[in-house]
Amino acid sequence: MGQEIKKRAYYFSLQIVKFIDSFGSRSIRSSLIDQLLRSATLVGANLIEARAAHSRKDFIKFYEIGLKSDNETKYWLCLLRDGFNLDRRKVEPLLNEADEISKIIATIVIKLKRSRGPLPSVNEEHAAHLPFRLLS
Repeated sequence: MGQEIKKRAYYFSLQIVKFIDSFGSRSIRSSLIDQLLRSATLVGANLIEARAAHSRKDFIKFYEIGLKSDNETKYWLCLLRDGFNLDRRKVEPLLNEADEISKIIATIVIKLKRSRGPLPSVNEEHAAHLPFRLLS
């Protein structure tokens, strides 16, 4: 039942996108692109924001928000792909990367919830993988 409602909701969104696009308005595409940009950039922003967490619970919450943003990013990518017949070869690598990021974040969240040890140091654990230098 859970999968069925997700599919129905997705296809409903897709029908609305195509319906609005049929009016020739470019604003629907721009709105979806804005949503995609917002959700995709919030993933990393929340992971970085976790550095300033006041507690273990707060730290985990930032990672959970990052995970939710990543899942939302996949949704917007699919709507754009299916609603505007975008080249799947360009979208699929982005979906695959978003999926891999989701799996990594989910694993981190699960491990953090199960353990009671110290929080991982973002600077040590993640800094080597970031394409920019974090400010201290």
